[in-house]
Amino acid sequence: MFALDTDIFALIKPSLDAHTLGINTVAELLRSCGYTVMVAEEAIEEAMNDFRYEANRRVVLDWIRSNGINRIGLSYRLDQDEAVNMVGRFMYELEKSNMFYHQGGAIKSVFFGGLPGSCLVIEREHRGFVRTFKSGENIRETLIKMDIPEEKIPKDMIESSLYDDQRMAFGKDIINAGHYNQFKPVDRSRYEGFGTFKDTVEKRIDFNMKTPFFPLIRAHVGPYSSSVDRLDSVKEFISWAKYLADTNYLDILSIGSSQLTQSNFGEDWEDRPNGGGVPINSPEEYRMIWQASRPLLLRTYAGTKDIPQLAEMHENTLNICWHALSLWWFNKLDERGPYDLLTNLKQHIETLKYIAMTNKPFEPNVPHHFAFRGADDVTYIVSAYLCAKLAKKIGIKTLILQNMLNTPRLTWGIQDLAKSRAMIGLIKGLEDANFRVLLQPRAGIDYFSSDIEEAKIQLAAVTALMDDIDPHNETSPPIIHVVSYSEASHLATPDVINESIKITQHALQEYRRLRRNQKIEDMSRNMDVQELMLELMDSAGTIIAGIEKNIANPYSAEGFYKIFAAGFLPVPYLWKETDEFRYAKAWKTRPIKGGLKVVDANNKPIKSDKVVDYGLKNLREIEYVLTQKNVNRL
Repeated sequence: MFALDTDIFALIKPSLDAHTLGINTVAELLRSCGYTVMVAEEAIEEAMNDFRYEANRRVVLDWIRSNGINRIGLSYRLDQDEAVNMVGRFMYELEKSNMFYHQGGAIKSVFFGGLPGSCLVIEREHRGFVRTFKSGENIRETLIKMDIPEEKIPKDMIESSLYDDQRMAFGKDIINAGHYNQFKPVDRSRYEGFGTFKDTVEKRIDFNMKTPFFPLIRAHVGPYSSSVDRLDSVKEFISWAKYLADTNYLDILSIGSSQLTQSNFGEDWEDRPNGGGVPINSPEEYRMIWQASRPLLLRTYAGTKDIPQLAEMHENTLNICWHALSLWWFNKLDERGPYDLLTNLKQHIETLKYIAMTNKPFEPNVPHHFAFRGADDVTYIVSAYLCAKLAKKIGIKTLILQNMLNTPRLTWGIQDLAKSRAMIGLIKGLEDANFRVLLQPRAGIDYFSSDIEEAKIQLAAVTALMDDIDPHNETSPPIIHVVSYSEASHLATPDVINESIKITQHALQEYRRLRRNQKIEDMSRNMDVQELMLELMDSAGTIIAGIEKNIANPYSAEGFYKIFAAGFLPVPYLWKETDEFRYAKAWKTRPIKGGLKVVDANNKPIKSDKVVDYGLKNLREIEYVLTQKNVNRL
């Protein structure tokens, strides 16, 4: 038998697929077990976009050979047919080139992570030789399936939290009883302007502040298939919007627009890949969606080019209920947009000024994007706080604070509670008569199991987690972003979305009933959560103070650039623009007892003052770089 600990793993995805969290999580798990992991660089990702061409195949295979790789993980979470074809071509090329271990080559195993439908076809076509991951596997299951001996898995990676077990038991009771099916839509309608172009999310929340309180529900909706004509996809979405409006469970329809909609709106797309999502390409199509969706509130992704102009178009066509911007993200850093970071920040701040003029809320679509790139829990909190304070300074009056739980998936519930409370505590400290913060929690993007019944249980369990953030305030959270239970299995249809809402609203009320009757632990008194929260608040406060004391005008495009480039916000999984932002990427993080921490070369946690010292050491160089950038723009 070969010695497994000498194996080198490679994790590869096409650049078309922006989903990086799963790859980053698996890479960290394998490294924690002592293995070398190669994550495909940009040239390899580009070549995987179209593996049909010989030149692309040669690029990928040469990279595999030159790095001594013998275990390969592929990932593609978009279109099923494209995933199956990609894996088929890849396996054929390895076999033709005699690269498999049984042929005398180096490759001992191939893994695939993607949608369940893709996994089923790939398992069948390759007779089990390609082991697949459908999402929802726990840490132990993931590593064992990748041939990691159990004795090599660190014990603290597979410890379970009693609190998480209790919530899963609660979720199982909810789903087994089935009473959630009896939940009826909440009548929100009896206020002036309901469902019209004068409606707002603040009006809808304030009108519904009554007992029992039912939070507003947002859901992301976006049917798409690469085999369907663009206009047919838009028509299907319009029919879904009308059905969701008529059935009346949903409050806020979040339009899952396509990558091309965000980056090339109004242009001739020709045969460019859509990247998933609803391919909307004209203001008239948005107006049709608004008309079909009465009386729902609507929101959609911001643009990644001409960002202020698209925000104004969303305002005029959708009466968008709030705008979401990603500031450091959705640009060249993550290949989601064409702008360099500084240009992106300037456009986003210009857009924020426009949003302030409209008096609409703003959602920072930011902290979980840091988490996707390996940032620690403190960075998650700091990035959210910086965005909130920037928004307040610009004149935004309402902040929608999205909080993605279970990110990464190995996060323990008590750590999620501590992180959430620390973030909310710091940001709520900014509130005054002209600035209001509305919490909007959601489940993690890769949280759910592909087993539908298990996923329903998880949905009820994560609802309990949301309620425990502020357990004695029954008007919190005021908004819940419901991620449908089918997320890891298949696209959520309107009926699945409505059932997910029923589960969420019923589980919330039942969990509150159990708390009032003292049938569950009062998590407001949990000392582990309290201690973790205070530690996180102190650490985040140290970094915020270091930034505000040492960076001139930090709440500006140039300030945000310097904060990121100097390394105050660690992102070890940053894949693009890595030379310019080498200080941001220089950090190492690892999971420790259910949370994510910055660590040194010996995997020992690093204090936040050391992060500040590192950023300050690099600041003068970054200020010079920024000066040169501004000179070159003249």
